[in-house]
Amino acid sequence: MESSISRTELNRISLADPDIQKSVALLKQACLDSGFFYVVDHGISQEFMDEVFAQSKKFFDLPHSEKMKLLRDEKNRGYTPMLDEILDPENQVNGDYKEGYYIGVEVPADNPEANKPFYGPNQWPTEEVLPKWREVMEQYHREALRVAKSVARIIALALDLDVDFFDRPEMLAKPIATLRLLHYEGRVSNPAKGVYGAGAHSDYGLITLLATDDVVGLQICKDRNAQPQVWEYVAPVKGGFIVNLGDMLERWSNSIFRSTLHRVVLDGRERYSIAYFVEPSHDCVVECLPTCKSETNPPKFPPITCSAYLSQRYKDTHADLSSYSDGKA
Repeated sequence: MESSISRTELNRISLADPDIQKSVALLKQACLDSGFFYVVDHGISQEFMDEVFAQSKKFFDLPHSEKMKLLRDEKNRGYTPMLDEILDPENQVNGDYKEGYYIGVEVPADNPEANKPFYGPNQWPTEEVLPKWREVMEQYHREALRVAKSVARIIALALDLDVDFFDRPEMLAKPIATLRLLHYEGRVSNPAKGVYGAGAHSDYGLITLLATDDVVGLQICKDRNAQPQVWEYVAPVKGGFIVNLGDMLERWSNSIFRSTLHRVVLDGRERYSIAYFVEPSHDCVVECLPTCKSETNPPKFPPITCSAYLSQRYKDTHADLSSYSDGKA
């Protein structure tokens, strides 16, 4: 079934609610139902969110030649052109009809940590081209990480772990946290012909915080094994985040919490969104949590480091950089 389905409303978790057990219960239900939920009252002002979206639009409004000067590097920092990414190669005839911009944790090039695959210096537009742009994006990166850590504490309690389980150094104290600005061009998607804003996929990491404009486009499939698959639009929520669980959390929880298939199907209007992908440190070993296994429910996934898992997933979904034969010109 395709895009005629009505919008779905997700559970809303308020980070300002003093009743943490209520938040835990809502999150558990959401994770068992769809793997998606809303987070509201997160402490990031609407005024600042509007500014981040405005600055994002300023970048994507630049001439293509200017954006290509910031083409993503081997660390996946910088600009990703239209059709660069193909998330569902079995069903897509082209890549995704979106362009993006990756901003990771800023680590100076002379820092030994910068030798790791997902740490290093970011690429930034110059102040002459986009004044204040870096300042706004770095502030948003910090604010979003704060929100993500608050959500991770609720997830920890929902999995019968200590509340600070994900705060440990190998987890979110030194995360691979990536901000990605996204712009979908005004093209009508046609799933029957393999044309999507973004192909069907699940996210790779722990959680994703997604801020969107008011243009509907995100769809989720609660049961990826259903035939035919049933897709539902997720209604945007003003001032809130749509949060979804990633594949690493599914591995950690031994599939108790599932990462959910989702895609972007567009009606011809331009759409902007801002995704914040949260993963643990490079060396963190993602393996079945002690509270999620038993004799009758042994671990379903082998242990793997975060770095190895992410490296393979990015390689699988992005065009080879050598395909941009003209370099960054």
